[in-house]
This record gives sequence, C-alpha cells and structure tokens, in this order.
Amino acid sequence: MTRRMLKKFHITPSIEQASILRKFTILFCLMSLFPLIFMYYFYLLLRDNGIEVSQINFQNTLIFVMLGVGIGYWSMRSMMKKLMDLVKLNQQTLKAVLGPEKIRELAQEKNEIAVLARSFKEITSRLEDNIKNLELAKRTLHSVLAKVGQGISSMQNIDTFLDLIVETAVDAFSGKVGVLLLMDDDKKMRVKTAYGIKLKDLALNIEHEPFKQVFETKKPFKVNKDQAAHFLSEEKNMFPLPLLCAPLVLHKEVIGILSVGGKESGRYEADEINLISNLALQTAVAIENSRLSEDVEKTYFETISALALAVDAKDKYSRGHLDRVAKYVVQIGEALKLSRQEITLLRDAARLHDVGKIGVPDEILLKPAPLTTAEMDIMKKHPEVGESIIKPIRSLRVLCDIIRHHHEKLNGNGYPDGLKGSEISHLVRITTVADIFDALTTDRPYRSRFSVEEAFKELRKMKEEVDQNIVEIFIKTLK
Repeated sequence: MTRRMLKKFHITPSIEQASILRKFTILFCLMSLFPLIFMYYFYLLLRDNGIEVSQINFQNTLIFVMLGVGIGYWSMRSMMKKLMDLVKLNQQTLKAVLGPEKIRELAQEKNEIAVLARSFKEITSRLEDNIKNLELAKRTLHSVLAKVGQGISSMQNIDTFLDLIVETAVDAFSGKVGVLLLMDDDKKMRVKTAYGIKLKDLALNIEHEPFKQVFETKKPFKVNKDQAAHFLSEEKNMFPLPLLCAPLVLHKEVIGILSVGGKESGRYEADEINLISNLALQTAVAIENSRLSEDVEKTYFETISALALAVDAKDKYSRGHLDRVAKYVVQIGEALKLSRQEITLLRDAARLHDVGKIGVPDEILLKPAPLTTAEMDIMKKHPEVGESIIKPIRSLRVLCDIIRHHHEKLNGNGYPDGLKGSEISHLVRITTVADIFDALTTDRPYRSRFSVEEAFKELRKMKEEVDQNIVEIFIKTLK
C-alpha cells in the first residue's frame, strides 16, 4: 500500500505519529484478539478430544469475555480521555505562555507526548530567559539605587541630583540620550538637564506627542521606531527612537517628563517601564522637597540677614558695615575673575559675617572706648557664635568657613582657631581685607576714620597678617 493510498483513506502511515487515543484503540484491539483466539482454539481442542461443549455455553462464555473486554476498553478509554482533556487544558495555558504562533507550530505534531515534550522544552527555555532577564533587571536596579544613593549622599544641590538621575537612567536602559523636562509658568516643557546630547534652553509644547499622551494618561509611554511621524523634525535628534517617557507626577499633576531614547536592543521591557516610572516619581518628590527646602532656607537666610542688620544698626559708627563689605568683596572677586558661584558666596558671607555679634552684650558692643582684655575675649567669640547660627542650614554651610575665620591672620595671631598661611582660604583672605578696610575708613568713638590712602598704607603695613596680593588688587579696584 503506497503512502498516497494511505493518505486517501486517512490511514496514519506511522503509529509513532498517531495520537495517544488512536494508539490505545489499535493496541487494545490487538490485545483483545488474543483471548478470543485462545478461546476458539480451546474450543477446537475440546471438540477434537470428544469433549462436548454446547454451542450455547460457548456463546455465553464468548459474550461474557467480549463484555469484559468492552467494559475494560471503555473504562480505560474514559481515563485516557480525561488525560487528553487535561493535555488540552494545559495547551490552552501554554498558549498564554508561549503565544499562539508557537502553539500552532507544536500542534503540527500528532503525538501528544511529543507535543508535551516540546512544550516543556519551550517553557524551560523561556524560564531560563526570564531568569536571565530578572537577574539583569536586578543588577540594573541595584546599579540605579547605588548611583542614586551615592548622588543623594554627596548632593550639593538639586541640579547635581537631576544630572545624576538622567545619566543613571540612560546607562541602566542602555540608551543613547536622556532628557529631563520640567513645566514652567507658561505651561511649556523646558529642558532642565540632558545626557548624551548638548541642548540649549529649549521650550516644547505639551500638545505634541508623546508629551500629550503622557500628560493625559499620567502613565509611562513608549514610542517605537515606526511611530516617527508623531515627532517634529527638530525633535528627532533630541528624542531618538525607541523612546520611553515617564511623567513626574506630584499631587496628581504632571510637573515634568523623564525620557530615555535610542535603546540599542530596540525595545523596552515591562520591568524597565516600571523602573523608570518609579524613578520619575521619586524624582518628582525630590524636586518638590528641594523647592520646599529652598523656600525654608530662603526664609531662614532673610531672618538671619535681618538679625545681622539689626546688630549692624545698633552701632551708629559701624552702621552700613555689612553692605559695604559685601560690595568690596564682590569688587575683589570680579577683579580676580572668580566664578559667579564664588562671588555670590562671598557676598552672602559678607552680609552675615558679623551676625554672631548678636551674642555680645550691648555694653561691650557699644562701648565708646577701647575694650579691656576680658571684654575683647567675649568679642572674639562672635565668629564662633555666627557659625553656630548658620550651620544648621545645609545650603548656608558653605558660608561657615568665611564667617568663622574672617578674623584669622596669616601669621597665626588671629582668632578663633589661630590659622596660619595656606590654612586660610582665598575667600577668607578676601573678606578679611575688605572687613579691615571698612573698619579703618569708619569713625570710632576712640578715633577718627582713616582716609582711603591712609587705609591703603595701613593694609600694606600688615604684610604678615593679610594677603598683600589681594590688598593690591583691592587698591586698584578703588582707584
């Protein structure tokens, strides 16, 4: 019989490829023939040996045997059918795991055992892949948390922290470009920080995709490479595809968007979407805390400044001293071409450098005569008192060095720590020169003010006490 004839009559050419039920039916039928053949053979032997067996008894025996075979067949087939139903149920479950395409591929096998074997092989392979992905996700998460934790512990300001967040997100997701956009007062998204691309101050309309989608759903949104038409041409280089965007949600409002684009593998996994979503939420909280902290610290700075001005106003002879010293240090800083950050630090420290005098009794602070040794010892405490006032505020701690040491001298005869030479920072040296100059050019109860030229001479005499390079630069700024 040829294979074509077998196909015509729907006869399976190989029992190995048959289903379990078909195998069972064929094998059971074959096995059932043996007792029937044996009974017929036994009947012939009895008849040939002269032993009479009535046809009715033989038929009854044959019926009971056939009935037993039938009952056995249907019982075993029923059990086998339950097993097949369980296999089908497992196949439906596997369909959700492996996908319809893989199931159709497996369904080409006629043998259920082969199907199960291949199914379990596929599941094992998927599990191994999932375990690898989970390990990778775990390492990625640990890397992100470690970098963010390191950033928090060493963070000087919120900008440094946001730079770290964007850089860490790009590295963790194997992307090329990361951008953090924050909402401004005009309801436009402005680039706060970027990684992997240089951007100028750029404002984007939230009506453009994918921003509109993110703002409306308040959920992460990914853009595949085939969705490039949604972007404006000038934004394509800024947001390379595939792109993943996560909203910074605070008090149910979107205050910004964290985006990572250009992933090498071309697609983002579910665990990465969850990770960037959590990262965006934590970033939103950090931004809000920074804003609240800035408001509190600004209020505290203004309060301390008011205290310093109150102390300054007590003495009619030194009234305006803080503002003048602040003006002088800015002039010196600009002449030295210091950074804008250092000049701001000098100005703020100058405004607060004598705030510690609030702890000095008025009879000493306003005494119209030179101070005694005991009184001078009390007066010398004001730099330490001033430092203790501002030290609790994190953003003002950078002022502590200037406020504590503005009375130190290069020869070590200053106070409160007796610092010498290189131990005194250049910002402290600048403040010291400005402070001494203003004191010399201000009237005192026990002496008249020095002229500017006389004050210059006095400063030049202090070669062992103050930095003469700064003195000369200061002199040039006033001429």
